[in-house]
Amino acid sequence: MIFICEDDLNIQELVVYSLEQTGFNAQGFDNATKLYQALAKNDCELILLDIMLPDESGLDVLKKLKKDPKYKNIPIIMLTAKSSEYDKVLGLDLGADDYVAKPFGIMELIARIKAVLRRNVNIADKLIYKELELDKSSHTVVYKNQKVVLTLKEFELLQKLMENQGIVLTREKLLEDIWGYDYYGETRTVDVHIRTLRSKLNNDFDYIETIRGVGYKLG
Repeated sequence: MIFICEDDLNIQELVVYSLEQTGFNAQGFDNATKLYQALAKNDCELILLDIMLPDESGLDVLKKLKKDPKYKNIPIIMLTAKSSEYDKVLGLDLGADDYVAKPFGIMELIARIKAVLRRNVNIADKLIYKELELDKSSHTVVYKNQKVVLTLKEFELLQKLMENQGIVLTREKLLEDIWGYDYYGETRTVDVHIRTLRSKLNNDFDYIETIRGVGYKLG
C-alpha cells in the first residue's frame, strides 16, 4: 500500500489512479491527521508527502515519522511546489528518500517510486545495531568493520535477537524458533550458543544482555 498525503485533490486523485493502474494499491489523504490515523491501522510500503499541508508542515510530519521506531523505515518521497535548494536539502537531511517538485510527470513519479522501493528492499535485508551489521541476503556479519564468521545456528540466533531489538526473548522461545519443535535438547543449548556468539563479538556484553531467569535481549 502506498499513501499519498496531498491537499490538492486533483493531484491526489490523479496519483492514486495512476498508481492503481500501474499495479500498486494506493490511498490518499488531504491532511496529516488522516495520514497518522491510517498509519496506525495499516501497513504502508511508501509515503508520498506534500510539504504544504493544511494542518501541519510536511517537513514536521517527516521529522516525526523518522523519529518513531514504528515508522522510521517507511520510505518517504516529498512532493512540493517549492523548488528551492534549501527545501530539498532540508527534506533529505530529515530522512526523505527522494524529492519531486511540482509540476511533475506521472511516469517520472512512478519511476522514482519504483527506484526507492528497490533500494528499500536491499536495505531491509540488513539489520544494524550500533557497530554490528547482519546481512540476510549475503549471510554475513560485520562487527566494528571486521567480518565475523558464524555457524548457521549462531547466525540465526543473532538474526532473531537483532530482529527483536529491545525485546526479551526467552530461552524456550529461542530454542523453539531456531532449533524447532522436534529438537529435544535442553535450553542450555541456547546458553552455549550465546556464549560462543559473545566470544566472537569480543565478549561485548553491551550487545547481548542476559535477563536472569528469563532469557536474552539485544539492546
